[in-house]
Amino acid sequence: MEKTNVLFLLTPKTQLACLKDSMNVRQALEKMRAHGFTAIPLISEEGEYLGKTKITSLLRKNRFPAVKVDAEIGELVNLIINQNFVPVVDDRNVLMGIVTRRRVMQELFKN
Repeated sequence: MEKTNVLFLLTPKTQLACLKDSMNVRQALEKMRAHGFTAIPLISEEGEYLGKTKITSLLRKNRFPAVKVDAEIGELVNLIINQNFVPVVDDRNVLMGIVTRRRVMQELFKN
C-alpha cells in the first residue's frame, strides 16, 4: 500500500461539513455540534484550505497540516497518527477533501 496515492482514500469536499472563515465562533461551534465533530476543516469562501489561520488556534491548539493531492500514503500515515483527518489540497491550496484515520485503518487492515 506504500505506493498508493492519497486520492484512493479521499472523502470529497462535497461530502464534508466545513467551516468558512466568514463564520463567527458561535456558527462554527453550532455546525460542529450538529455534525458531532471535534475537528473540522476551515476554508475560505473560495474553497482555499486555511490550516494556518489564527482562528484554528481558537478551535484547536494543534493545526492540521495538509497533504498535496499527489502525496503518497507514507506522508499521509505520518500525519494521520496525530490527527483525526488529513486535509488534501491541490496546487492552489484549494481543499479537495479529507482522508480520515478510520479510512486509512480500514484500508490497512483489509490488506
